[in-house]
Amino acid sequence: MTTVSRTSGASVRAQAQAAFKAGGEGLARLGVVVLAAVPGVVLPVGAAIFAGAITARLLQSYDLGLFLALLVAATAGGVVAAASVRRTANRTRGQLERWIGIRLPAVYEPWPELELDGRGHWWTGYTYHRSRTVAKYAQVVHWGLRDRTTRGELLWLLVNPFLVVALAGPLAVLLGLGVAYALSSPVPADDFGPLSGRMASMLLSVVLGAAMVVGGILLAPFAVRMYVEAARRVLDQDGRATRAQLTRRVVELTETRADAAGSQAAELRRIERDLHDGAQARLVAIGMTLGTIEHLMDTDQGAARELLAEARQSSARALQELRDLVRGIHPPVLAERGLGDAVRALALDSALPTEVCVSLPDRPPAPVEAAVYFSICELLANAAKHSEAEQVWVDILYRAGLLRITVTDDGVGVADPSRGTGLRGIEKRLGTFDGVLSIDSTSGGPTTITLELPCELSSPRTSTSFAKA
Repeated sequence: MTTVSRTSGASVRAQAQAAFKAGGEGLARLGVVVLAAVPGVVLPVGAAIFAGAITARLLQSYDLGLFLALLVAATAGGVVAAASVRRTANRTRGQLERWIGIRLPAVYEPWPELELDGRGHWWTGYTYHRSRTVAKYAQVVHWGLRDRTTRGELLWLLVNPFLVVALAGPLAVLLGLGVAYALSSPVPADDFGPLSGRMASMLLSVVLGAAMVVGGILLAPFAVRMYVEAARRVLDQDGRATRAQLTRRVVELTETRADAAGSQAAELRRIERDLHDGAQARLVAIGMTLGTIEHLMDTDQGAARELLAEARQSSARALQELRDLVRGIHPPVLAERGLGDAVRALALDSALPTEVCVSLPDRPPAPVEAAVYFSICELLANAAKHSEAEQVWVDILYRAGLLRITVTDDGVGVADPSRGTGLRGIEKRLGTFDGVLSIDSTSGGPTTITLELPCELSSPRTSTSFAKA
């Protein structure tokens, strides 16, 4: 019972610490949001007030002075605001990418060129104008109002200050009132006893103030989430971020599919070539030998017996070639005993001493096993041919949905995918399963090559062991 209580208490403390940590990060991010929103409000408003005041001062003797001052103030504020539109939007995009990893692409419509027609009018892409200057400014206004991304940035410039006030304002009030309540407790006096009314009033003020401060801290992450969601909806109204991610994913899948199809076609050609040049040729030769034996049975039985022995040897060699071919397509030990035992068998036949450490709670899917097995085959062959190593270590580990294979040798290093087709072929083989290959190989060694493939384990068989070959 005591152990359960201690475990429960530790869990509650861990959750409380995580909540307060998230609250502190939320308050810090809200502070960044408030500071980032200040220039977008202060600069245009300040420019409008300054320009309006100067204009009103200069035109105070005219009847329309006030109207012109307001017009100049609105123009100055609009110009300064327009100059800060893209900066404010890009600052918010950067915040979203740093905080939650969402990248909102800023994709703008192409800028039309001004064209002069035969009548001397300028075509902006939207309207005609006699003056080139008027056409240029009209083009800016038309383009800004028609471009969807720019309209979203203009809307965000207007929405951002009100959103910051609506989200950060209540939290600031809550925190301020909490601190005020905690500090406004009665000052101890002569009648300030444990059961006095002043003590109860002080405790109530402190508890109420602390509750407000804690509530403000815990609500900060929710305010940040609401801000992020609002920014995403305004700056990415048509879901371009999602479409851009889907487009990149489609391109990646197209490339990996093409690589897989090419690899499959090459593998089929290799199998056809091996069958044609090896087992098929031997079987044809055996057939011809048997035909010769049939003619020699009545005339020269000794020669017939020699040809029979030769045919038997040829059939054994053809059988061995077929077995080797099948083993190259999918090794029987891999199908029967799984990746761990197959790699151990591979290590026993390796030209270098190889240590294998396997930690697999279950078996990966068969295609993943095959891809990993042949990748390890290639890496061990490369180590034996090029690394001048004396020892190789192979670690196979599965954690958090990733199958991770590390092949390390103590050779001279400088493994480079551009120097041959082996490592590039492994990259293409892994790319079919969204796997990646990373190389850490400096001059003088050692060389560590890591393969990572996302997959789900399926078989109930368990294999966790260490072997040395």
